[in-house]
Amino acid sequence: MRTYIGSREAVSVNEFIELALGTPLELWIGVEGESEEERAARLDAARDILAEYPGLPDDVSRVAAQVIEANAPELFNIAPLMRRPSGRRSAARPGRKGVAA
Repeated sequence: MRTYIGSREAVSVNEFIELALGTPLELWIGVEGESEEERAARLDAARDILAEYPGLPDDVSRVAAQVIEANAPELFNIAPLMRRPSGRRSAARPGRKGVAA
């Protein structure tokens, strides 16, 4: 199945996220081993983007919800539950006497 964001095809999960966000995922979550200066610069850039596009978190949440809804069975490996047989079991079994040890 092919996935498109706008007119661009996302060929990987990271590319899908980047296209949906309009920014690289690393901008928001960071990268392993980044220095304090790199982290401060990344967070400043993220703040600037959020100031320019205040609706971005809502847009990202909406896209994520749509993807989850469209792919829920595959994402969560959902299988229908089997129904239990109707009728009730008797607590005591007829014909058995005695006390359990």
